[in-house]
Amino acid sequence: MEAMRQSWSDDRLDDLNERVGEGFARVDQQFARVDERFEQLEARIDRRFERAEAQFASKEETNRRFDHVDRELARVNDRLDRLSYAIAFFAVSLAGAVLANGILG
Repeated sequence: MEAMRQSWSDDRLDDLNERVGEGFARVDQQFARVDERFEQLEARIDRRFERAEAQFASKEETNRRFDHVDRELARVNDRLDRLSYAIAFFAVSLAGAVLANGILG
């Protein structure tokens, strides 16, 4: 054991200390790159969420417009129903008048 301690001179310890410091410096650089990549990823995710939110807002506007169109079509449908009843009533009345004229006339 003591022989091992003697083999670690101050120069060797200084060299080891320097190498460990360089290793930590490389790790710090790698973490800086990882942090940069995370920032890029967060920016991409934020842009995608903004696009998704815009699409949802657009779909809500589209749904609101279609609801309006549906209400207008329901009104047109009601009017057509009333018109068809009026035409049917007129046809029955006309047929009754022709029959009454034929029978009485």
